Amino acid sequence: MFPIYDVIVIGAGHAGCEAAHAAAKMGSKVLLCTMNMNTIAQMSCNPAMGGVAKGQIVREIDALGGMSGIVSDKSTIQFRMLNRSKGPAMWSPRAQNDRMRFAEEWRLALERTPNVDFWQEMISGIVVKDNRVVGVRTNIGIEIQAKSVVLTNGTFLNGIIHIGEKQFGGGRTGESASKGITEQLVGLGFEAGRMKTGTPPRVDGRSLDYTKMEIQHGDENPEKFSYSDETKPIKEQRPCWITYTNTNVHKALEKGFDRSPMFNGRIQGLGPRYCPSIEDKINRFAERERHQIFVEPEGWDTVEIYVNGFSTSLPQDVQYDAIRKIEGFEQAKMFRPGYAIEYDFFPPTQLKATLETHLIENLYFAGQINGTTGYEEAASQGLMAGINASLKTDEKDPFVLKRSEAYIGVLIDDLINKGTEEPYRMFTSRAEFRLLLRQDNADLRLTQLGHQIGLADDIRMEKMLDKKADTARLINDLKQKKLAPEEINISLEGLDTATIKEKITLEKLLKRPQIGLTQIMELDANLKQYLSKYSKDALEQAEILIKYDSYIEKEQQMVEKLNNMENYKIPIEFDYLGITALSAEGKQKLNKIRPETLGQASRISGVSPADLSILTVYLGR
Repeated sequence: MFPIYDVIVIGAGHAGCEAAHAAAKMGSKVLLCTMNMNTIAQMSCNPAMGGVAKGQIVREIDALGGMSGIVSDKSTIQFRMLNRSKGPAMWSPRAQNDRMRFAEEWRLALERTPNVDFWQEMISGIVVKDNRVVGVRTNIGIEIQAKSVVLTNGTFLNGIIHIGEKQFGGGRTGESASKGITEQLVGLGFEAGRMKTGTPPRVDGRSLDYTKMEIQHGDENPEKFSYSDETKPIKEQRPCWITYTNTNVHKALEKGFDRSPMFNGRIQGLGPRYCPSIEDKINRFAERERHQIFVEPEGWDTVEIYVNGFSTSLPQDVQYDAIRKIEGFEQAKMFRPGYAIEYDFFPPTQLKATLETHLIENLYFAGQINGTTGYEEAASQGLMAGINASLKTDEKDPFVLKRSEAYIGVLIDDLINKGTEEPYRMFTSRAEFRLLLRQDNADLRLTQLGHQIGLADDIRMEKMLDKKADTARLINDLKQKKLAPEEINISLEGLDTATIKEKITLEKLLKRPQIGLTQIMELDANLKQYLSKYSKDALEQAEILIKYDSYIEKEQQMVEKLNNMENYKIPIEFDYLGITALSAEGKQKLNKIRPETLGQASRISGVSPADLSILTVYLGR
């Protein structure tokens, strides 16, 4: 009934969809297995993509040739570029999405991708021979052969949903949990743990009083995620709103604390520190009289509203009573209560940089199974696992992104070397080279790499090269073109910046904090006409590269130093236990993680500088 597949992907969430699409686009024969074909790419929590650091990841996925950016653009109902008041390293795109259209666009994209087959059934286990995965076993006992398997099980592995004192099995509300895989993997020697996440109640938008809330519009000139011409910036947008909890809300919530699964010990898994439940917030920050609530539409045509900031696992009667005390929610009708979900994960220190497991060859983990949280983090791991599963099937070199190349590289490097004891979320602060890893230059950083492995197509490559050439030409023009004092001094006074006594290049003028290319264009009509021939992308790139030139140069020097250590390869069979001079913890961590380079070894928690010095001496021998 089934052929032998190159790659079988288990789970069709954000990680699974990217894994299946990437592997298939690279030429692998792929089977995507899901328990429900109608919930492919379901946005299980908030109807949004991107945000701080997460938006950079979506643009990186797109630059490599993934689909999350295109799907997001096609389902966007509002777009905002966050942190515009800060430096470009902090600019982060974020979109509100139509939940139903997002899932539909992903399914259509997969169905249009040659080499992707689908199978709807629970997968109860993998088939392993001689420490190598050779297929999967379905719930009704069918064995499907494969050269590699990617597990992207999300929150479904032995998932338990908590609403107050009620608890029941499930991977998502209304959907059953997945059984069997955890137990098998533990039997094979894997270490497993439990994590927890949650979601807020959904309410009827027709029952809310928006006049009592602050309206939040999208950007006046919205952008988009994808570098591809397949999508266009949104023209019409739906607003969101902001309201706040108050002391009456907090008192109502506190009445249910004795029935809270989080406070009475029924929830054992660790939840995300940076996205706490509302009961956790009012308990930890008791001095605060209010907390922000974002009121987010679920789509263009639905009345369903996502109550962002009110994640909870309290009993539904407590939720209902408390939510109606929020300003604007006095008559709110609830569609469904919030809940917490506990699920199995596998500490990611058990993985290689390719996301292949150390214990079982050709078995890859991606997404929440690795202890991460968020659609974007999951999608990027799925993309990398799909790429590497396909490459290994074709006996090609693995594809690994460095910390200096992408947020995706930072994410995976953190996971495999440091592990995580709580749901891992990406932040700009986690990236030491964040000025190099901006959202605006993801294509310049990654599209050529995606093209080399057969994922980014020729059209993307040509567009990136055009942008690169235009930017270089513009920077050269700005270095050459000069303006005289009599041409600009009056304008400079108006901009509250120092006047000049001799001619100055546009490049030097642009380095002033008060002056951007917009101001330069206003200095002279001919200059405006001349600069307007360049694309918006080239203008933005040139301005950033000129203004932050010295800072970018310093980061690049740091990258070169890091790369020297990354180029120092460690043999896979290296005997760490035989080096008596290494610390006990250093031996244990190095032997477990098996770093591929000295650079990777330096980032392993518990490996000291002394251990690295000793290791360098032994490697030199």
